[in-house]
Amino acid sequence: MSLRVYLVDDEELALRRLHRLLTETARVEIVGSATDPVQAQQEIELLAPDALFLDIQMPELTGFQLLAGLAQQPLVIFTTAYDQYALRAFEVNSVDYLLKPIDDAMLDRALTKLERMAGGEAPRPQLAQLLQQVSAALKSQSQVDAPQRIPARIGERVHFLELARISHFYAEDKLTYAATADKNWVIDKTITDLEQKMDPARFVRVHRSTLVNLAFVDELYPWFGGRMIVRLKDPKKTEITVARERLKELKERLGL
Repeated sequence: MSLRVYLVDDEELALRRLHRLLTETARVEIVGSATDPVQAQQEIELLAPDALFLDIQMPELTGFQLLAGLAQQPLVIFTTAYDQYALRAFEVNSVDYLLKPIDDAMLDRALTKLERMAGGEAPRPQLAQLLQQVSAALKSQSQVDAPQRIPARIGERVHFLELARISHFYAEDKLTYAATADKNWVIDKTITDLEQKMDPARFVRVHRSTLVNLAFVDELYPWFGGRMIVRLKDPKKTEITVARERLKELKERLGL
């Protein structure tokens, strides 16, 4: 009997390609797919697939956060563009991964490993340990590579902003802004790009469109519908709604 699999990737073209490649192998039954990780998490709980093909870098929820929220842990093949430094933990824990762009040989190897794990011929991965190891690797790398300044373009000139001056980054009308006490600067990066580059000990994503400097957090209080609001220590006393799926991480970063 074929393994029942579910596919998650926020890039529509990548999802279609993976769907096609898997269909051509005739080795699995694709029971569902999604580009929205929140939707995917709900459908995975209902469909209970044997395995996931799961992207790591996604808005709203990362692949790791999606897994952590599941009651039952299926087998996982990660699809990723990450460098090798973060992939050692996958190998140690017997979880396979596919580096994008995925090719037939890579997929064949991953499916063989998946079938062996599902059939009991290879040990199932310790996902909790895996997530801790990969998260630690990513955090360590982020701290090494994290910038101290970020460029903001003003016409033909480029102004460099000290990160310590920025209370938060936000996206609005297809532009990304860095908010400081004197003005909001247009930044040539997406919120997802910034989240990946910033030191996670200093900046945390609280919403799909907002990244907050933890040094500026003044107050966190409940709001309607089980949501919460974070108030910043900036001249405007800016208040930002925290997405439900981001609340746990924010509290952890704040030591709550």
